Amino acid sequence: MAALRKLVEYVVAIAFLVLIWYLYVSIFDVPKFILPSPSDVGREFVDMIGRENVLHHFLITTSEILAGFVLGVLIGYLIGYLIGKVKLLEEALMPFILLAQTAPKIALAPLFVIWFGLGFTSKLVLIISMVFFPVMLGAIFGMKSISYNMKCLMQITGLNWRQRIFQVELPHSLPQIFAGLKVGMIQAVIASIVAEYISGQSGLGFLLVYGSTTYNSPMLFASIIYTVIVGIIFYALVAFLENRFLFWHESKQMNAK
Repeated sequence: MAALRKLVEYVVAIAFLVLIWYLYVSIFDVPKFILPSPSDVGREFVDMIGRENVLHHFLITTSEILAGFVLGVLIGYLIGYLIGKVKLLEEALMPFILLAQTAPKIALAPLFVIWFGLGFTSKLVLIISMVFFPVMLGAIFGMKSISYNMKCLMQITGLNWRQRIFQVELPHSLPQIFAGLKVGMIQAVIASIVAEYISGQSGLGFLLVYGSTTYNSPMLFASIIYTVIVGIIFYALVAFLENRFLFWHESKQMNAK
């Protein structure tokens, strides 16, 4: 019931926004190339399915996001786990990691193109660099959230390294890890679109460039909507996995009530 209520609220909010948009364009007679009407954007949204082969670009962007996100999560969790376990590694690596993260990744995108070319690799590197940091922080904070009593219990029961990870450390770290995964997924979508915008010859980012350079505002707005849909789908996927794996957490139990 709560989920249905939220869905209705979202639909009403979007409908209200579209109504304001339509009234503004109609009353002030805004030129189409500056701000097209919702009907123009909707028509272009449908027409692009056949004319621009949106499904092809959609699949390319989603494959880039998935590949970069998975690799970024694996690398981020591994390094975050080691830093959270070994104090010496934290003191040695964190200054360099923070220094690397302060550099804006969007500004580094052209440099990645020079280093790795115009193909899939440069996009993948950019996505990984955007996903890595929030996942790593989530893993570090998750490891630090394990209580001293729990650590003593692991030693007393004589758990081996595999049992420690999968029975204690990973489950206790999941709330912080999923917080990092949510941020990382949004970062992955942004990085993919930016990479295609700069160096892509296909993908939704390429459609944004094409619509912008041809001054086709309806196409530009429709392409933005497609990118929003991609972001919502992937974020909803992470949220679904969070609800499945963290059903026991107090935050989920409070939401269920």
